[in-house]
Amino acid sequence: MTIEFTTPAGLDRAGEILTDEALAFVEALHQNFAARREELLGLRVTAREQAAATGTLDFLPETKEIREGEWRVAPAPPALQDRRVEMTGPASPAKMAINALNSGAKVWLADLEDASSPTWYNQVDGVLNLRDAARGTLEYTSPEGKRYALREDAPLAVVVARPRGWHLPEYNVTVDGQPGSGSLVDFGLHFFHTAELLLANGHGPYYYLPKMESHLEARLWNDVFTFAEEYVGIDHGTVRATVLIETIPAAFQMEEILYELREHASGLNAGRWDYLFSIIKYFRDAGEQFVLADRSTITMTAPLMRAYTELLVRTCHRRGAFAMGGMAAFIPNRRDPETTAAAFEKVRADKTREATDGFDGSWVAHPDLVPTCREVFDGVLGEKPHQVDRLREEVQVSAAQLLDVPSAGTVRTQKELAANLYVAIRYTAVWLSGNGAVAIHNLMEDAATAEISRSQVWQQIKNGIRYDDTGATATRELVSGVLEEQKAALRQEIDPETFERFFEPAAGLIADLVLGEDYIDFLTLPAYDLLERSARDRAATK
Repeated sequence: MTIEFTTPAGLDRAGEILTDEALAFVEALHQNFAARREELLGLRVTAREQAAATGTLDFLPETKEIREGEWRVAPAPPALQDRRVEMTGPASPAKMAINALNSGAKVWLADLEDASSPTWYNQVDGVLNLRDAARGTLEYTSPEGKRYALREDAPLAVVVARPRGWHLPEYNVTVDGQPGSGSLVDFGLHFFHTAELLLANGHGPYYYLPKMESHLEARLWNDVFTFAEEYVGIDHGTVRATVLIETIPAAFQMEEILYELREHASGLNAGRWDYLFSIIKYFRDAGEQFVLADRSTITMTAPLMRAYTELLVRTCHRRGAFAMGGMAAFIPNRRDPETTAAAFEKVRADKTREATDGFDGSWVAHPDLVPTCREVFDGVLGEKPHQVDRLREEVQVSAAQLLDVPSAGTVRTQKELAANLYVAIRYTAVWLSGNGAVAIHNLMEDAATAEISRSQVWQQIKNGIRYDDTGATATRELVSGVLEEQKAALRQEIDPETFERFFEPAAGLIADLVLGEDYIDFLTLPAYDLLERSARDRAATK
């Protein structure tokens, strides 16, 4: 087996991460686990087809003993005992990494996935920033001369890194001529360069695991962790993982996922936006009863979402794991006091619901929201670091409740159709420019919300739904016209060079995705092809 790689253009220090030793570790991960990854991705296809054909999902009969058995995950290490407020954001650029570490949050989800555009520069720079942070040397000076450095007057956030999901490739690393796994590349480089540094700091190699669809995928991660610990010579169970329950099949396998990772598990997270996307994707052709209401109208108090979050809290606490709340997308605008006040109010309400329901902590997307989230959880937890002892035994959730899509509402409007297309094009364009976390209309959008937006449109066309505000039927012709209107609106907002370079290809991609006969499982897969093709074209012209 041979591994080859390219060096990210413009990143002078890339050689500090892409060392022979680190790449040998990445190669070993692929040698041992890449084939199983491919097999599990294949199982996703057959599982979805079966669910779509039957119009349902259920808890697995073959794992009933696990759900009914008496077992618990390993106790959390000291650094992860208190997670009441977690800051999320990309690991690159350095300025954002420093601001997240200095934010006052207990944990920073250092994102190499949905909040990051996976340019090779971003992925390697992100690992470099996390290595420097573990060394205590991370700093940045802006072109204007402003210096950013790690604070010394208060604790820094504990780093929990999020590698890319199992489905994503890494074209800049090839193993025996085949593209690498984004998951194994991200984990491999980060773990190799930081695991022992983090342990010396009293922390450890901690991870958020995204996009899983079965406990078998969790088993694969568990085996990866065991192999990695043996490879560098650290104790079994040192790696700790929190799993995002952000797919509908994973919601039916929460117990099994924790069980597979039980010696490495820290908890589960309610990844709400990807969860909605997954419902659309999984049941996209299973009938109109699975067509979601307008995205902007779906709240976490809808019975569909209550069933999901309450089951997550009960499952985690029964097994001694942390239940982590999701992202409130509202963000403050320091130039607009009215918008900022509204954002604080909405985030406070969201976090109050989570803390009252039994969650042990939650996410925010902006440093200004850290005090609000902390205050809410302080009010419920007091001096306790968490509320894992709150078992929520009264919660009983059925498969029907998890699949009760109409309970989230049934209003679908042409106004929201236009908003979905606007967000999908705008986010994709910025993603193609190298930025994966985008503020649009005072909401923090990442890949998950773009996925919901474009998927809703495809599903509406598939089912020929009638819009409540106009009475028009969702057809390819109607959607094509609305898409052109949104493209024209964006053209008025964006300078011509940027529009031509990023917004034109983004609009073309979204058109293909929403108007195509076949549904594409992930926006980020064809978008990644565009991203890499653009990078190669730029390199060829230099």
